Amino acid sequence: MTTTTVPAAPAPAPVRPVPVSRSYRFELVKLVSQWRVRLLVLACWTAPGLFVAGVAQQSTLPSDTLFGRWMHATGWAGPLVVLGFAGTWALPLLTSVVAGDVFAVEDRLGTWRHLMVAVRSPRRIFAAKVLASVTVILLLVAGMACSATVGGLASVGNRPLVGLDGHLLAPSDAAERVLLAWVVALAPTLALAAIGLLGSVALGRSPTGLLLPPLFALGMQIAQMLPLPVVVRLALPGYAFVSWNGLFTDPVQLAPLLTGVAVSLAWAVLATALAHLLFLRRDFTHLAHDGGGRRAFTVGVLPLAGLTALTVAGITVATDSSGITQAELQRSLATAFAHLYREQTEQLHRPAVTEAQLRASATCTKSDGQAAQQGAGNDWRCVVTWHLPGVPVAGTAVYQLDVGSDGRFVADGDGPKEVNGYFLVRTSTGDAPNPLWQFDGNVELLDTTSKG
Repeated sequence: MTTTTVPAAPAPAPVRPVPVSRSYRFELVKLVSQWRVRLLVLACWTAPGLFVAGVAQQSTLPSDTLFGRWMHATGWAGPLVVLGFAGTWALPLLTSVVAGDVFAVEDRLGTWRHLMVAVRSPRRIFAAKVLASVTVILLLVAGMACSATVGGLASVGNRPLVGLDGHLLAPSDAAERVLLAWVVALAPTLALAAIGLLGSVALGRSPTGLLLPPLFALGMQIAQMLPLPVVVRLALPGYAFVSWNGLFTDPVQLAPLLTGVAVSLAWAVLATALAHLLFLRRDFTHLAHDGGGRRAFTVGVLPLAGLTALTVAGITVATDSSGITQAELQRSLATAFAHLYREQTEQLHRPAVTEAQLRASATCTKSDGQAAQQGAGNDWRCVVTWHLPGVPVAGTAVYQLDVGSDGRFVADGDGPKEVNGYFLVRTSTGDAPNPLWQFDGNVELLDTTSKG
């Protein structure tokens, strides 16, 4: 009797997780295939341009918006007006729709187990979803910037832009700084996206996770309007949505800008790391489990609060947060007036003067001297004095100032009429907008020198 030997069964091939690149493409297709995301892409690439072109054809301008009063003068004002609106409303909503729902959608559809079987790696799933969300958000932000720029240049033209201190930016310089302003705004946008990811992981199918980015952004806006210490406002990621204003002064106000960007990126990294930690701790075998619940949400909030406290302490130690002082306000107003006076001189074809010859200075009082001479408020009254070569008597002009807590101020001319009391000046070619009638300025909230 012969014995037949049965060959041993081959060892099963090792099961490897799906590469991140394939998972990323899959998640990106899932996002882009949603009708609401497609609608957002279409709106971001068309609506800003149509808005800027439409406003440029109107007789009235959004003068209460930063750079809004210059939308008839240059095409580079339009993208900055759109950026101001986007930082307040559009970008928080966009991050909510994209990042705030990228994990929660799997809970609503009950597809986590299928995704785990297909990819076989929670870490790669998390990385793919984060990368896909960031890609779509960058596509939306780029669409808004490009659309607004094209709309402004097509309707008004590639002309110089007046900065926040009154100096004139050549079209090439304006283009560079507009691009940098949108790049700076990406930092707080990523922070909001990370908050959305954290809420989506921690709260699962709950609608609170979807609303977290806009609610968080609203809270940051309220905090920026409150009379909080400068270091507290700088320690919040929402400040980077206004710190790009410093790009349009000469010299550039780098200290608050870089601080705002660094704080926003720190929030983005920490919130994403917390979302990753909570995601890896999740039990995907339990159908009723849809996130970490309130306890996980609390675990996510406490480290962010600790980061804010550390940031406040670090800014306090490393910088001198002078805030809005009488001396800084007077200096900023005098500088802007001198630049704009030269522009008015050119409009009226008068002999050219320099800022050094004008020797402009300002004297400002708050509440007629009855209150502390510092801080925000619409009760600042200033008198600007300047000198002309060969004229023994100094010129004076009165301004009412509305100063915001972020350092931006609006100077409203209050006479004399031939200088700043009327919104038009009569030139040899007809009436033209008076640059000295009403203009924006900016007070730097941080000194560039560190404490010794």
